[in-house]
Amino acid sequence: MKPRFKLTILLLTLLSLNTMSQTIYDITVADRHGNNISLADYKGKVLLIVNTATRCGFTPQYEALEDIYKRLNQRGLEILDFPCNQFGQQAPGTEEEIYSFCQLNYGTEFPQFKKIEVNGPGESPLFTLLKSAKGFGGFDKSQRLGKLLDEMMLKADPEYASKPDIKWNFTKFLVDREGNIVARFEPTDDMTVVEAAIEKLL
Repeated sequence: MKPRFKLTILLLTLLSLNTMSQTIYDITVADRHGNNISLADYKGKVLLIVNTATRCGFTPQYEALEDIYKRLNQRGLEILDFPCNQFGQQAPGTEEEIYSFCQLNYGTEFPQFKKIEVNGPGESPLFTLLKSAKGFGGFDKSQRLGKLLDEMMLKADPEYASKPDIKWNFTKFLVDREGNIVARFEPTDDMTVVEAAIEKLL
């Protein structure tokens, strides 16, 4: 085997091991003001990480999220809100406009971060990690929106359900106190199910 080929294999192996060993606490994100925040600041907390939008059929979930936050924050829950405009352009506006909308309409108090991308070349490393840990769980097709989303996705890509990418706004990832990514909830999942899963970790 040629030395250059051996070196290439070694570098690829090290890169793979580094990706596998990365934890959520190794990631830095930007808050809505653009300040860098290490997710290591949240060690010991139960985290619910959500990609959100202000003009979506699921936007009223902000109300349920805030209700859960108010009741469970003191027990160790943090909800991390990441606005994303990749799905139907449903998160327009600046970070400040998005924040004001959430304050005015839902009185949200949980941390809101800088607008990000969750799929594609410009996706946040946080969501790369989240998706690698938990793939798509399927829409609840008993709901009208779940059925519509499924039909829309199937038309665009008949194999969509086998891919881990984020499908729509208000996909949620649950992280335990040790930083393990333990669950993924699609936007059609009932919020009572999400809350029950959080309760188990608290």
